[in-house]
This record gives sequence, C-alpha cells and structure tokens, in this order.
Amino acid sequence: MNLTASQHQNSSWIFKVLILMLVVGSLVLSGCHRHHRSAPVSKPQSTIVKRQLNSDGSYYVRSGDTLYAIAFSYGLDPMEVARKNGIYSPYTIYPGQKIQLKAPDSTVVNRDNSSGVQINTVKTPGQVTTKTIDNPKPTTRSTTAPVTTASTSPPKTSSVPPVVDKKSTPAPVVTKTTDPESWQWPTDGRVIRRFVAGNPARNGLDIAGKEGQAIMASAGGQVVYSGNGLIGYGELIIIKHSEKMLSAYAHNRLRLVKEGDQVWAGQKIAEMGRNSGDEQLLHFEIRSAGKPVNPLNYLPKN
Repeated sequence: MNLTASQHQNSSWIFKVLILMLVVGSLVLSGCHRHHRSAPVSKPQSTIVKRQLNSDGSYYVRSGDTLYAIAFSYGLDPMEVARKNGIYSPYTIYPGQKIQLKAPDSTVVNRDNSSGVQINTVKTPGQVTTKTIDNPKPTTRSTTAPVTTASTSPPKTSSVPPVVDKKSTPAPVVTKTTDPESWQWPTDGRVIRRFVAGNPARNGLDIAGKEGQAIMASAGGQVVYSGNGLIGYGELIIIKHSEKMLSAYAHNRLRLVKEGDQVWAGQKIAEMGRNSGDEQLLHFEIRSAGKPVNPLNYLPKN
C-alpha cells in the first residue's frame, strides 16, 4: 500500500517523537542514578564494658579506669577502697591491677540450740572454715559475767606503704579535708526529675536546659574523673571537694577539664548534652563517702 506524502510526513513525525521520548527517559533515569544518596555509614562507637566483679569480690583495673570511677560505679567510699588495698596518694592505679572491692562472702551466723553458743562460720573462696565449740550445759547456774568468744576471723595486719621512686611518681595534690561551706547550682534550668533514695536510676537531679549551655562546678575541688567509661552517664566529670564529698556531672556534650585539674566554684567545666533518651539535660549528683545524697539538701533554694 502506497502512503501519501501527508501520511508519510505524519509517520515520520511520530517516529521522531518516540525517539525523543526514549532519549529524555534515558537521561532522566541516568540523572536519578547519579544523584541517588547512598545509605549513611554509622560512625564507630566506643564500646563501654560493664565493670564485673570476680567471684571473690575483686576487680581487675582496665585502661582508662580511675580509683574514683571504680568506687563511683559501686557506690563505695574511694578513700575506704584505697585504704583496704594499700593505695596511697595520688591514688594511681594500673591496668591489670587487682583491687578488692567487696568481701567474698558474708559471715554466716549459726546457733547451737543445745548450748546457746553463737558460732561464726566464715566463708572463703573455694573453702568453708568451721569451728566446733564444745560447751555442755552446766549443772549449776554461774553467777559470773558471760564470756565472749573470740572471732574466728584472721587478725588484721597493718599494710606497709611500698617504696616508690619519687622521680617517677607525681607529687600528690593537696586537697581540703573539710567539706565545702557552700554549694551552687551547676547550671540553669528546671529540675524535671528529683533524687529518690534507694533508687539507682534516681541518684541525683535531672536539670533540663539547652544543648551547649554552660555547666559549672558546684564547688571548688579537684577533677578526679573525666571520661565516658561509666554506663548510663555518657560524658562524665567527677570532682572531689574533700576526703568525703564528690559531685558528678553527666551527659555533657563537651568536657572542658581533665583529670588532675583544680577547679573553683562557678568555673565552666563542660557544655550540656543529651541523655540516651535524647533529652537536653544535665544529670547532677552529690555523694558523701561514696553514697548518693539528695543535692537539694546542699544547693541554695531557687
């Protein structure tokens, strides 16, 4: 069948339109491919390993640990931990060092019903030491004062400070032995969660604010921990104010002081960050002899 000139022209035009559409479609698909964003690569996160006690109540020091951070984790008095383990000022510890934190087992008290004599049985790792006391019932009542039985626990031995090389050991920092006379609020904001005694999740105050706002030292003292190795605290700073009192500042965006720094009350030590729930806040604690106390009992009324 012969096509007229008009029909031939129309078919040629349709063919050109089809070719143009194919070219445009190909360019569009190619452009989309070039501008497609790949999935974001997650940034590597530092792994925080929970501090686990050994069966005998001891702990092996890891890199980045400090005596104060370890004691803080278990709610212990760092000075008592140091005394028990013969650690002296400036309280330096080393990776792999074994530190005794808790007793292996508590003393089990049994009572001999026939004689009424209390017997202490002390458990040690892998061994149970018992003591049998023969005390038959007396035929006559004694009028003398009762005799107290001696404890079967081994006598305490005094530890002698190790000999150290003064050239390689930093000089101890002299700190106050008295508690601060006054405290100040570590940042501006509304308290959204208060201290609850006996609740590990409420060991202090949660103060809401804006990310990046200033965090100040609540009292003067020495920075004894600055890091992120404690689970649940994020970027954490711990300040020692006396032999007994500590304050802690958690979930910072930026830490501005390092371990060993001396700070004064009101000094900017950090910038506010976010907690694991993406809340902009500061978690603030005060501890006395290792135990959390209510910060509102120390801070001035707002």
